[in-house]
Amino acid sequence: MATVERWTGKESKALRKAKRMGIDAFAEHLGVSERTISTWEKRGEDISIRDVNQAALDTSLKVSSPDVHERFVAFVGGSDSVLPMSGAASGQVLRSQEQERHPGDGKQMALVDAGVFLSGKERKPTWLPSFYMDIFPATCSDYSRFVVATGHQAPDNWVKGKCPDTLFDHPVTFVTWHDATSYASWAGKGLPSSQQWEKAARGVRGDSHPWGCQATPAKCNSRESGPGSTTPVSRYHSGVSPYGVYDMCGNVWEWCNSRTEPNRYELKGGAFTSPFSRAAPSSFNDASSTMLDDDTGFRCCISETAMHALLKPRDR
Repeated sequence: MATVERWTGKESKALRKAKRMGIDAFAEHLGVSERTISTWEKRGEDISIRDVNQAALDTSLKVSSPDVHERFVAFVGGSDSVLPMSGAASGQVLRSQEQERHPGDGKQMALVDAGVFLSGKERKPTWLPSFYMDIFPATCSDYSRFVVATGHQAPDNWVKGKCPDTLFDHPVTFVTWHDATSYASWAGKGLPSSQQWEKAARGVRGDSHPWGCQATPAKCNSRESGPGSTTPVSRYHSGVSPYGVYDMCGNVWEWCNSRTEPNRYELKGGAFTSPFSRAAPSSFNDASSTMLDDDTGFRCCISETAMHALLKPRDR
């Protein structure tokens, strides 16, 4: 089955055709006007659909039959925004994946169930309550909306405060821990603890990498296998974690909310600048909260209870 990171008119039209609905019936199905549907389809990938309508499209696809999913994937073609509903790439048996779109920043999040997982290089049994984790790191596109909404300072590598078009689907970089926590607060989330981050990356049985225990640099953007720069966050499909979370090895280091000493916090995941050996989710790294670099970003998380409280008004 498929899921969509960000809906445009292209994916909306593909879903309508997959459901074999006319524009009028599809508009009624989503609770929007026929004119809205026509505008989406006319503008295709050039339109960004409002978050409330993104959620309606998510729900429509989620409850569709397997036949509809199959037709949808065929109609949408090679869109990078359409991703498989991942099972456990490493063979770990987990509950059927639950994903929701957070109403704050519109990002897809994956549920990580409560329970014990094997953490650290020692594979120590550790219990965590359930939480949702962003499927992708915060992208430049995500951060751009935050900058526009709040007036927060843009990253140093943006030109005149504007994100370069070529980086929109890349992880945002040149952000301090304080920048990351400001975004998280604006979105109604938080930064994950290092243990939350590690469980979302490794699953419950303590595999050395998101995809299992095989050392396979080609499944991530590290020094040995990547292009020497950040890459789009949805690029490495074969490297997803058992929870369907991307880029938990390589691309960029990610800030966590675990303090190691005053004004220092943990970083997880390695980066395109890191050797593959440093990208293992159990590896330790930390930095000053004011550090920023071209290989450091973040993603957010939220407790399951808090997420469901946010979703309740829309009658999940």
